[in-house]
Amino acid sequence: WLTIWTANNIGVTLLNKSAFSLVEFNYPFFLSFVHMVINYMGASLIFRSISADNRRLKTEPSAKLGLIQRTLGKITRKELDRQGRIVMGAFSVIFSLNIAIGNVSLKYVSVNFNQVMRSLVPAITIIMGLALRQKISARRQLSVVPVVFGVAMACFGDMSYSFLGFFYTVLCILLASLKVVASGELLTGQLKLHPVDLMGHMAPLAMLQCLALAMWAGEVDDILRRWKTDLDPSINPLPCFIVLMSAFCSFTFNISSLMANKITSPLTLCITANVKQVVMLALSTVLFHVEITPLNGAGIIVVLIGSANYSYISVQERMQEKVNTERSRMGSDGDIEVQRDTKGGR
Repeated sequence: WLTIWTANNIGVTLLNKSAFSLVEFNYPFFLSFVHMVINYMGASLIFRSISADNRRLKTEPSAKLGLIQRTLGKITRKELDRQGRIVMGAFSVIFSLNIAIGNVSLKYVSVNFNQVMRSLVPAITIIMGLALRQKISARRQLSVVPVVFGVAMACFGDMSYSFLGFFYTVLCILLASLKVVASGELLTGQLKLHPVDLMGHMAPLAMLQCLALAMWAGEVDDILRRWKTDLDPSINPLPCFIVLMSAFCSFTFNISSLMANKITSPLTLCITANVKQVVMLALSTVLFHVEITPLNGAGIIVVLIGSANYSYISVQERMQEKVNTERSRMGSDGDIEVQRDTKGGR
């Protein structure tokens, strides 16, 4: 899931930047609205497929699960109570703003500057995790430091930006960190929603919020004004194609992001995002003939070594947690047996 998430993350970033610079579709809020429409449609199609699977299994109990459930796991649509709906509403605001502000940031700053600033997300995620009293070992916290510095070194280049672009980018990384932590709580906390179920509940709300932002910013009026001249697919299919491809990638990106968040941890997802930034730098070098300086090359090596070290520490800690849990369980079972023997002796 981390590999799928990384590939989609790169695709969404490049397609969104192409929409702004290549076809001059300078409507970040409306682009986010289209993303949410496709996300909602995708989640709805998945639930329809699951309903058809369930009907088939009732008549043929020995039949296999469909491809979607075999890939994504068993998906159950949960009904939310009043508190759950309030939490979902708050998360939808974070989610939609994260996408919208991220798109706005790409409009005003270079990709390199955007990626350098995003290297701060793991550090912010640690701070938020500690604020929520999550247990993050000192070794894991220290292992993030070289990754952050490595990404900054690897992405150092065209650092052109404006004050407005800087403001949106800082806001973007704060929202990205908050989204990762909040989604982790919804997926593994009290609600324990499946990623597709979370998307089904959240996407309609985020869709309406992004549309409201697009109307408030005057983007809808400008799109209607330009439709008959250069945005109509019958006149120029490229803008529509890039926007729809970006929306499709955003759906697969969001599902893989939530799935990866569910089976790993918020910090692991952020570290993978930093590795993705280095991959993007390598791709831009090949596709756009961007020169890699010795500092960039050194940064790539630092990120790869730092990420490998973080992964090693994570695996060690998880294995130790399993051993401790098993010992605790065996100790509890032993205490129960001793109590039974004592009672039997009496």
